[in-house]
Amino acid sequence: MLDWTRELEGRLAPETVDHLLPLIEAATAPGRHGDWPRWQAALEQLPDVNSSWSIENGVLVAGDCLASPNDLNTLLSEFIPWRKGPLNLAGVPIDTEWRSDWKWNRLVSSMDLTDLRILDIGAGNGYFGYQMLAGGAQQVIACDPTLLFFAQYLAIRHFSGPVNNLLLPIRFEQIPPRADFDCVFSMGVLYHRRDPMAHLRAIMDHLRVDGRLLLETLTIPGDDDDELDPPDRYANMRNVHRLPTVTRLVRWLKAAGYVQVQPLDQTPTTVDEQRSTRWMPFHSLTEALTEEQALTIEGHPPPVRTTMLARKPK
Repeated sequence: MLDWTRELEGRLAPETVDHLLPLIEAATAPGRHGDWPRWQAALEQLPDVNSSWSIENGVLVAGDCLASPNDLNTLLSEFIPWRKGPLNLAGVPIDTEWRSDWKWNRLVSSMDLTDLRILDIGAGNGYFGYQMLAGGAQQVIACDPTLLFFAQYLAIRHFSGPVNNLLLPIRFEQIPPRADFDCVFSMGVLYHRRDPMAHLRAIMDHLRVDGRLLLETLTIPGDDDDELDPPDRYANMRNVHRLPTVTRLVRWLKAAGYVQVQPLDQTPTTVDEQRSTRWMPFHSLTEALTEEQALTIEGHPPPVRTTMLARKPK
């Protein structure tokens, strides 16, 4: 496990560190999750290798290759399902559910991350944080309360070595706002919020003056100022709320106080980008769409991911 005092000091203000330490301790306490002891045992058995990391054709490659990776393959299987990647850990290729590199490639050319201090909300296992560092970011503070993703992050970091991409196993709302981040990434989060305006305003509180928000979320087709409020599930996902058209999403951002709001990308999610693999062997997008893939199995428009860029006013 990480020495949290050492990890947080120098990255966050002292009063923020004091606030976060008990929250992180509670999030990783014994009994917090039934599988946490199993994941910890697997982490303790990871072999020692020379640590290093790089992004190679979209793959996060971490650690020197083992001569015989079979045992490592078994250990890393303890952390299934792997959702964000692709990854290669000490010679073990992990074909994740998402081709997250495709998403990254769609947005990276629109932003200069050089020397930025970034907050990554809903970061999963931290894959995008490594991409941000490779793109020139100075520091990434990430958060995701899902303990499995935190365990995956610890496994990746075991092979990459210490990096300026620190994942906190807590909710975004638990981080005290100090308006000191150059950029906030919120990808795949907004549609899980019953009150999207509250999420957008909370992000504003973490941005410095003239700081940028990179927002990626599900939208529905159409030019009207409209939204879909799924009554039950959407594409087999629970906890999906208020899917807007791009027009409404722009209005939300402006109403929350953002300026220079601009769409960067709008791409339908395909079964090539999100799919079941040996490392995520459960239902994925194929099972969430009709046979013709024209609708979700609930009868809604199929998923389209829209990326927006906006600024906090000067």
